[in-house]
Amino acid sequence: MTAKLIRNAYEAALTMTAVLLCWSAALALEGAAGLHTDVLVLAVALSLTLAASQRTADTRRRLTTLVVLPLTAGASIFLGRLIASHYPIGAAVYAAGMALAIWIRRYGPAATKAGTLIALPLVALLIVPGPALPPEAQSGLVTWGWAALVGALACATVWLVQGLGDRFGPWRAEPAPAPPARRSRLHPRPSTRMALQMAAGIAVAFALGRLLFDDHWPWVVLTAYVAASGNRGRTDVLRKGIERLAGACVGTLLAVGVAAAGITGPTAVALMFTVLTIALWLRPLNYAYWAAGMTCALSLLLGYFGQNAQSLLPTRLEGIAVGAALSVASAWWLLPVPKRPVPSAARPAST
Repeated sequence: MTAKLIRNAYEAALTMTAVLLCWSAALALEGAAGLHTDVLVLAVALSLTLAASQRTADTRRRLTTLVVLPLTAGASIFLGRLIASHYPIGAAVYAAGMALAIWIRRYGPAATKAGTLIALPLVALLIVPGPALPPEAQSGLVTWGWAALVGALACATVWLVQGLGDRFGPWRAEPAPAPPARRSRLHPRPSTRMALQMAAGIAVAFALGRLLFDDHWPWVVLTAYVAASGNRGRTDVLRKGIERLAGACVGTLLAVGVAAAGITGPTAVALMFTVLTIALWLRPLNYAYWAAGMTCALSLLLGYFGQNAQSLLPTRLEGIAVGAALSVASAWWLLPVPKRPVPSAARPAST
């Protein structure tokens, strides 16, 4: 266990170094171009989620990432504007995009990686508070061109840090185990089942999120995605839903303590990065640690954007509970995936 914790700490340090480097570059970009603070959040979200999928990537995969990620990051900005101005249409497009990212995995490993790259900016869209802001605030947010540039920056910083780590660090990246070669005899295929479950869960999450939580709908949608991603069967989705809810409760208590202490400004930003580092370190042990860290970090982020994070914490917990319940419902009753999925239903990177 000690050796595992040490290795986890090393991997977490690599990831957070890349995140801080990308954040610093985005900070300089924000000051030079007069951008909104959400460009920093986008840089952190993309580099944080990209690091895991690029750890063992070869040159061909990285070149593909350099093309696909900036394009999808730019497209996600248009989608955010669509959600803000025409919520039902934007929600339908978002659900279809997430389903597509899973469905194309039926075409092999290359398509699986492309699906992950499609999903990353869509997940970041839920973390960046743009779509949930009032329409009059949308004009000040990052544009698609800057978002594409931030996507390229995320690629560059992640590759630089991971490359230096492999060259000079104590450990090199461990290649992911090859999936079994057998094909599934299920009809429809597991990837199709997962895509339909994801689309249904996210679509209902958008509807209930706006109905029950107004502008705080991203919490419901994000949880619906996280709990259903990499669906390995009914038990797996139920377990992740419970872990995310339990972790969010712990994160809520941490955030309440931070708010009560009156921590704001640069200190709050430093604390947010510290919390994310610890959550990354402990994430391989149990997903609940990551959920707790993300909940606390997002609370600090809300405070940075001027929202009363402490008063919103109960609402966030309710949204997380609703999102988890929706994921479990779709996984259990809509074309449930067998306990042991085939390669086309491989686990994606999640937030």
